This record gives sequence, structure tokens and C-alpha cells, in this order.
Amino acid sequence: MPAIKDSVWLISGCSTGFGREIALAALEGGARVAVTARNPAAVVDICERFPEQAIALPLDVASAKDIAACVDATLDRFGRIDSLVNNAGYGYVAAIEEGEEAAIRALLEVNFFGALALTRAVLPIMRRQGSGHIINNSSQAGIMANPGTGYYSASKYALEGLMEALQKEVAPLGIRVTSVQPGAFRTDWSGRSMQRSSVVIDDYAHVHERLDMIAAMDGKQPGDPVRAAQIFIDLYSMPEPPVQLVLGAGALATYRGKLTDIMAGLERLEPLTTAADFPPT
Repeated sequence: MPAIKDSVWLISGCSTGFGREIALAALEGGARVAVTARNPAAVVDICERFPEQAIALPLDVASAKDIAACVDATLDRFGRIDSLVNNAGYGYVAAIEEGEEAAIRALLEVNFFGALALTRAVLPIMRRQGSGHIINNSSQAGIMANPGTGYYSASKYALEGLMEALQKEVAPLGIRVTSVQPGAFRTDWSGRSMQRSSVVIDDYAHVHERLDMIAAMDGKQPGDPVRAAQIFIDLYSMPEPPVQLVLGAGALATYRGKLTDIMAGLERLEPLTTAADFPPT
């Protein structure tokens, strides 16, 4: 069972929210941590609390140069990388027709391609070590899509598919992969970290009402990011960590409902589904 003490973590997006709490939980558990943010001044206070264990590094996951420099600096300071936490990301909300091309591509560049690039940068290191754990802070939006958050879901669904395949590829190499799907937590996702399209089409008033509801929940969500951060640390120490983990009672109930509907649909449509095959000979 991997021990958290003296393990080396590289965590993206540590200035606020989940990333900050995961970094603190790892450090308090005795890990050594590359604490990253686009502006490293935002995480200097963390490193001042743990000067022997932490290093503050600039990291924009949309920048290949930043990724290479960050990985190199982590290795120079700590000599290895035991856990990568892909946490950096943000929200973008709009009805599908209201989506702005540049904003959609920027969202995917961070939420999907950024996590992909950082993962590909650490995989050679973990292969040489014969060990490592990639933990993705995804979202319930990566397993359930709803009106107004379709583009955000698209970025997270892509990440979920990528990481499900990766887990099967690297398990024989001693590398573990877990994707976490949090529900509604008291981070700043629905405040500072959520962008909204400037395009407004009146026919989508029902979508706008839902987005207003999400924004109004800020600070009232049931999920505790501190408790969630400790679960990320516990995942690392598990002898057999899950490939996926839904976080939060609300997300769990909603996902169970979706799975029930999927199973009912499969059973109802089984004759139509199997009619596509050649008849048995």
C-alpha cells in the first residue's frame, strides 16, 4: 500500500478550491508537493507553511513550455513524481446554440488538452519508476450532461474516456489511474471559475433559469472541499483504488437514477439492438 509520507505530488490549479485543499491535505500528510498556479504568488503562503516539503511553480496547463518546466523543476527538487493530480480547469455555461467558438476551444484547451499534455509529460517518469498514480478531478458533468453545461460536460466526458482507456493501458506497468466526479461543492466554481456566454437567445429562457440557479447556489453547496481533499489523499493510499469515484450524496443519487434509466432502456430496446446482427447460422 503506497504511503503518503515522503511521496511526491504534482498538483495543477492550486490557487483556490479543490487544488488548494488537496495540496494542503497532502502536505499535512507528509507528502512533498509541487504546488502550482498560473500565478505562483497565489500559493506562496502554502509553501511558507511547509518550506521543506513544498515548491511553488508557475503552471498554465495550456502552455507546453510551462508543463515541461514544471515537470523538470519537480524532478530537480524532489527526484520523482508519485502522484499527478489533474485539477486545473474551469466552467463555461451556455445553451449549445449560444456557445462562442473561441470560448469553447479555450475551455477544451484547458479542461481536456491541458490535462492530457500534463499526463503525457509525467507518464515516462512513472514508467521508469514502475509506479505512480494519476488522479483526475473531473466532475459529475463528466458522467451526466444537463442543459446549459453541455460544453463543460463535453470537456469532462472527453477526459473520462481518455482516462478510462489509459487506466487499462498502464495498469500492467504499475501505474494507477482514478477519476473523481464531484457534485456540488463549496468551491468557487460557480463564482470566479465559471464563465458565461455573452450570447443570449430568448428561446432558451428555461436554460438561463437553470444557470441562474447554479450561480445562486454559490456558497450553499452541500459538499465540503476539505473533506473531499482528504478523500483524494486516501485514494493514493488504497491498495486497489477505484477507476471512478462519485463524490457527494446528491451526485450519487442522480447518477443512480441515470443508470436505472439506462438499464431500463437497454432491456426495452434489446430486440431492436440485437436485430442489427446477422442471423445465427
